[in-house]
Formats: sequence, C-alpha cells, structure tokens
Amino acid sequence: MTDPANTASAASSAPPPTGSTGVVRIKRRVPFWDNARFACIVLVVLGHSVQRLTYDSDIALGLYLLVYAFHMPAFAIISGYFSKSDAPNRRQMARVITDILVPYVIFEGLWSLTKWIVEGSANPNLTEPSWTLWFLLALGIFRLVLPYLALLRWPLLWTVLISIGAGYLPNIDSTFSLSRTLGLLPFFTLGWWLREHDVVARFGLLARRRWGVTLAAVGVFALAGWSAWFFVDDWRAMNLREWLFYDDNYAALGGTQWWAGGVRLALMVVAIVLSAAFFALLPLGTHWWTHFGQYTMYVYLLHSFVLYPFRESGALRDLEPTWLWLPIVIVASVLIALGLATKPVRWVFRPLVEPRPGWLFTDRTLAGREGRRNDPTGSRRPRAQPKPPQAHADPRQNG
Repeated sequence: MTDPANTASAASSAPPPTGSTGVVRIKRRVPFWDNARFACIVLVVLGHSVQRLTYDSDIALGLYLLVYAFHMPAFAIISGYFSKSDAPNRRQMARVITDILVPYVIFEGLWSLTKWIVEGSANPNLTEPSWTLWFLLALGIFRLVLPYLALLRWPLLWTVLISIGAGYLPNIDSTFSLSRTLGLLPFFTLGWWLREHDVVARFGLLARRRWGVTLAAVGVFALAGWSAWFFVDDWRAMNLREWLFYDDNYAALGGTQWWAGGVRLALMVVAIVLSAAFFALLPLGTHWWTHFGQYTMYVYLLHSFVLYPFRESGALRDLEPTWLWLPIVIVASVLIALGLATKPVRWVFRPLVEPRPGWLFTDRTLAGREGRRNDPTGSRRPRAQPKPPQAHADPRQNG
C-alpha cells in the first residue's frame, strides 16, 4: 500500500454544565470507509497469497490479474480521499516521520534480519524497499507533494501525464519506490479531488444503495473476470502482471513503441472503473468485521511475514486440484487479515507499527498519541482521552 479521516458527520452533545469550557463534540465514524479499507487489505493479502499458484494455474493467474488491476489504485484513492492539501503544520510533519519513516526503517531492519536468518545472507539497503514496504514510501511522497499539486490547475491531468511520462524514463526505477509512486500518483490525487469537490456527498453516494448501480458493478466484475481468464494466454504473453505493478519502464516490459504509454493509460482507466465497481459493491452499514478496517496498517506490515514461509518454501507450487486449493487460499487470506487486526496482535506489535520515538524530536510532544487521526493506510485511530465532567456518552458513537 495510504488518508481517510473517516468522519462525515459530527453530533453535538447537550450544552455543557456550568464551569465547563466548551461544547463536547463526538464525531461518528462512517462504516463504509472502514468496510472499504478492510476489503482492500484483504485483497492485498489475497494477491500475495495466490501469487505462487499463478505459475501452475490459469484460474489463479486470472484472479491475480483481476485483483492487481485495481486493489492498490483503490487503496490509493481511499488514502487520497481523506488527505489534506493544506500546508502541513509541525505535528503533521512529525507524523510523516513517526507514521512512515520510522516504521519503514524498523521493518526494513526486520526483513534484513529475517533474510539473514533464513537465507544466510542479507543486503540492508534502505533505498530498495523490501516486498510490501514500497507503499509506505509512496504514501509519504504522496503526502509531501499534495500541497503543491493542489496549487495547480488541472492537478489530475498533470498527475496522469507524470504517471505516463515516468514509464518512458529508464532512470526512474524502484529506488525509494519512485516508479510505483509516480505511477499511482493519479489515483491518490483522484481521491483527494473527489473529497475536495464533495462528490460523494453531492451525489448521495453513501446515502443508499441503488439496485441499478449494484447490478452494473456485478456486470463489470463478471466481464473483467471473464476477460482475465479467457484471454489469460494473451495476458501472459504481454507480461501483463508486470505492467500492473507500475514499477518497470515500458521498454523493460517489451513496450518499445512510442505509444507504450497508451497501455498504462488504458490500465488506469480499467483500474478506475473496477475501483468504482468495487466501492459500489461494499456494504454501507456496520458489520461485525467493520471495525477491523481501523487497523489496516497492522495487516499490511505483518502479513508478509506470515506468508514468507509459504512463499519461499514452494509449499504453494504444484498444488492440485486448483478448484480445491484456490478457495482454501482465499479463505486463509481473509482469516490472516482478520487475525492480524485483532487486539492481541495490535498490543504486541504496536511499538513496531506505531512507534513513538520522543527522543527523536526536540519537542517530545510531537511523538505523542494525540486524539483521533489517521495512519498512512487511511485508518482512523480511536481517541484515547478522559470524558468531560458530567458529560454523558453518546450512544451513537461507534468508533
């Protein structure tokens, strides 16, 4: 993979008693965004889980291509939707360090240690993100450049041109995940643009679910799934999976023609259509799993360690029959995402996922756990503060 500050309405409590300093406002969560975040993180785990099956199964490859066609763009859209384009204050600048850079260094170190223990060698290099950590750097860069993009006319157009143009330059590579960052920048900017123009509220997209929209979304995924499977040999021949990573330059992928950027443009259009269909199929209300959407950072950073033994041991190669093993892997992916978002896991790994290195700052309060806010993947962190005197809890609060 991030951001979504997932509160769309605020309910004011009754006027405070004499002697209080102001009105207590309790913000309500919008369940849809938690549902969307958790669904996205499940797709991240699923994509990494089925990867080894794709070498021996066309069905698995078709599913893999379908997931990779939109899941990270959708995650970027969600992250951008709740990102602010104002000039950052000191605390927001510190969050880039505490929420992105410090966890990045910690988990890069853990990956180097893991590779040294398991493989007998390691090459620590902070300029080359390990496996899933590229998205952390991408989110950091997204946050840093958004205030500048917001100053421009047609920011969406500029980011599309940047994304397409970057693919022509072989010197833009995976160093500091720059190639993927520029490739996915339009999706992050799109999310911000949608919020900036209040598109969701103006069109009542979260007010109710229209059956025609749901039917159209099902049709979109049915067509995309069929295309991914029926033309799987063609996708394999053109190395489509590598194109979907937004990582390598066009020439390295075989796109030596001048119009190779048109392939990326087409993939961006497909990603937006599939993302829209994906959001249209997600439930609007609260379910038993909704609150897990608050903890996607834990799932994102930890799931790769769970999958690493299976990925490297070859345990998922040559598994037959596919009709049996593929559903097992899908169910396992959901269970892994659920498990890594549970309270015991969060309690154990919080110092790694949410470090608060006060010693790093001249003002130690910049590393504090302040109120409600978002983590880089767009998850809203709960408020941890005492209740005001004589104030009654609002039963509508759900997060």
